[in-house]
Amino acid sequence: MKILRAGIIGCGDIAEGKYFPAIKAAGGIDLLAFCDISEAKAGIACAQHGAPGAKAFTDYQDVLAMDLDLVFICTPNRSHSPITVDALGSGKHVMCEKPMAISAKEAEKMFQAARKTGKLLNIGYQSRFRADSQYLKKAAEAGVLGEVYFAKANAVRRRAVPTWGVFLNEHAQGGGPLIDIGTHALDLTLWIMDNYKPSYAVGTVYHKLNRDRSPANAWGDWDPDAFTVEDSAFGFIVMENGATIMLCASWALNTLEVEEATCTLSGTKAGADFHDGLRINGVRHGQQYVEMVG
Repeated sequence: MKILRAGIIGCGDIAEGKYFPAIKAAGGIDLLAFCDISEAKAGIACAQHGAPGAKAFTDYQDVLAMDLDLVFICTPNRSHSPITVDALGSGKHVMCEKPMAISAKEAEKMFQAARKTGKLLNIGYQSRFRADSQYLKKAAEAGVLGEVYFAKANAVRRRAVPTWGVFLNEHAQGGGPLIDIGTHALDLTLWIMDNYKPSYAVGTVYHKLNRDRSPANAWGDWDPDAFTVEDSAFGFIVMENGATIMLCASWALNTLEVEEATCTLSGTKAGADFHDGLRINGVRHGQQYVEMVG
């Protein structure tokens, strides 16, 4: 098996918490380049996770100048598009952390760069790879749900505001819970529906609870002056084929209906959700049924 030569740009929490463990578990990848705006972080990551001969940098262009097969991009959202475009242009395959970009225009640049170079571009939507998600995707493809015409994409927290890094910074992140966790729920929904053609969307973002400090927050108190992104967002999407999706995302909301990047689907033959495990419901032999999966 060929050992892939890889570099990683951004050595912060998401790299340490998710990417480095996953790369090690997958095997077949030598991490040879580490980049972070913090020289110390890049150096520590290189020492802990690097293959023999690995190097640490503070300029991502130094990573792209190396002879590598692929690059992992784990930087703040605003930088995803320019770094990805440069990486693809340098002949590297790219695995970019979600969200893809902070705007459709920036995402389109990434897509066109991948198309032009013929290199692979993947975005870190890990919910697709859960066992229950894979099962439901195959069931939907087999026609178990029929035509899915209504869905809910939910990523709702009561008080779980990420207070580290740049999560609360509008300029660096491009948004709050919608672009952070709501994007996971929406991606999972669209993927299972196999429907990526919206006709129109309406929605609202709120800055209602971010102005007050909250010691009840799961990750500690936040600075209201630094909390410039929305605390919740809600939308309604109508697809070209008439299907509708309700989207809810929050870090802070007074509700008991808490869900972490999940979806509910209603089709002409059956419905499905991920409440207390994957459930498929419908009518069979004249009787309503609920089937628990896994």
